[in-house]
Order: sequence, then structure tokens, then C-alpha cells
Amino acid sequence: MAGKERKDFCVECRDIKPYSLRKESITKTIRGKDYDFVITTAICEECGSEMNIPGLLDANAHEIDEQYRAAEGLVTIEDIENLLKVYNIGKAPLSLALGFGEVTITRYLAGQVPSKEYSDIVRHALSSPTFMKDMLEKNKEKIAYTAYSKGISAAVSMEKTFSVSDKMLGIISYIFEAEEEVTPLMLQKLLYFIQGVYTALFGNYIFTETSEAWQHGPVYRDVYDLFRDFKYNPIDDARFSILREKEDLLNDNERLATDLVLKTFGMYSGKTLERITHKEDPWVHARKGYNEFESSNEEISNESIKEYFSLVNDKYNISSIEGLNSYIRTML
Repeated sequence: MAGKERKDFCVECRDIKPYSLRKESITKTIRGKDYDFVITTAICEECGSEMNIPGLLDANAHEIDEQYRAAEGLVTIEDIENLLKVYNIGKAPLSLALGFGEVTITRYLAGQVPSKEYSDIVRHALSSPTFMKDMLEKNKEKIAYTAYSKGISAAVSMEKTFSVSDKMLGIISYIFEAEEEVTPLMLQKLLYFIQGVYTALFGNYIFTETSEAWQHGPVYRDVYDLFRDFKYNPIDDARFSILREKEDLLNDNERLATDLVLKTFGMYSGKTLERITHKEDPWVHARKGYNEFESSNEEISNESIKEYFSLVNDKYNISSIEGLNSYIRTML
């Protein structure tokens, strides 16, 4: 229950005492190298000594494992679980497909830490459907036909699906990292506003894809195809774990523009963002001649977005959160 006082047995006090959880920095030596970790400790509120409460040692082991893998750039257990889901493949077939021993993936899922070499192979398979397809082809004789067929089918599908530019994938990844929930509708509008803000501030385009003037606002067709199965629901699927860390492809200016949009437009629902786009010249002009409920795939040129948001910048100074919020309030 929220607010319930935590209590357990304190060895020093020899009695049940209340305790609080705190973070503590420790140094541990792993494979001859020192690492600094932050772990959770339980402190008796009466005598100030550490208490060994149930489950704490396991929690500390998990904290250390996560931080060690991050420090060494190693894949996590969650990464490996996602890889199994992405390619619809079992643990043993995946091990063999990647050129490992048959039980290697099983051991990793049980907590064994992979070497940097093997970790990089797993990470490459997770981030590149083409690499995974090549590995499946290379080791197909070691794998049962059913497992091979499912894996190849998934890899080919992923290759076709992820047809958008690396820069677009980087922005999508950045959005996923920053926002708790993103629906396809919200994602489409955020991409449009990011393009607009970036072009207004820096004079060129953050990505080359153009949007279309659909009934519900600007839509990037390839991105729509990527996430169409989620409809109006938040995007949450292991298949898209391959976007992870794609935001590293963004430079400082691209991050700045994306952050500006996420801290302003990102506070609103997809339907609210749709309402804003319906009042803006790029969508309105591209829809000229269409009624409110009529479908269209007319292109919204990046040049029209640049021209419109340059005028918006002149009036509102959208290089700041305050300026963007002022613009949003006007449009709503």
C-alpha cells in the first residue's frame, strides 16, 4: 500500500524497526577491473545501521549486472529476449544461427554475461535484419528447417518494413526513449512538427521523406506502414527494439529541434496535434479541393513546411519553448 511504513528486523537493535531505502555508491572488482556501482541499501531509521531485508541481495545483483553491462557495452537479457521474439526463433536455433554453441543463448538468459565479441554479434543481429538474414543463410545447415524458415521470413519482413531513412529511424528512436506512450497518430504529427521546427531554425531538412495530406493530418506513408498494426493504441512491440540506440545518428542541432518539439507538442494527444495541423497552411493547401472526410494522398512538400514554419518562427521565435507554447496556444 502506498505510504505504508517499511519495517523489518534490525540486527543491531535486535527488534523490528522501520527502515528507509537509499542509494549507495560501491566499488567492485570484476575480471581484474574496478567498477563504480550505485546500489539500493536499507537503513534502520533508529540506529542508522544497514539492514538485510528480503529480496535486497537479488535486487543489488540485478542493479550491478545492469550497470556492468552498460559500462562494457554488453547486451542485456531483455535484448536477447527481444531477439527471440523479433525473429520468432527458439534459443538453440538462435545460438546456432549466430555461430555460437547450442546452449549459449540459454546460458545468457540464465544470467551468464557474454563476451564483448559475442555481445556485439547479438547486438548486430538485433539492429540489422540484413545481418540476421545473412547469419541464418550461413548456418542454415545447422538449424531445423522450420526454425530457419520462420527466421528468414521475419528477417525479410523486417528488411521491407524498415525502409525509412536512418535519420528518420533515429528521430523515431529518440521519441520512443523520451515519451512514455506514443500512438501512431501522435508519432506522425511529432515527425511533421520536428521537420517544421528544424527547417525554420537551421534552413535545411532533418530527413528527406515527404508527408501526405491525409484526412487526419500529415502522414509519412512508410512510417504509417511500419506501425499500422497498432492503430490508435500505444506502440509497444519487440519487433521495434531494433530502433534502440538509433538516436545516436542525430547531431546536436537535430536533438535540439526534437527536444523542443517533445517538450511542447509532445505534451498533447495525437488528436489535439491533428487539430493543429488542420489549421496550418501546408496541410490546408495540399488538401485544396477535398472535403473534410475525403481521402487523399497529395504530397505536402518539405519546401511548403519550411516556408510556413519560417513565418511562424519570425512571429513567435520557436527556438524557445516559450515561443512554441505561445504558437500552440494560438492554434488551439
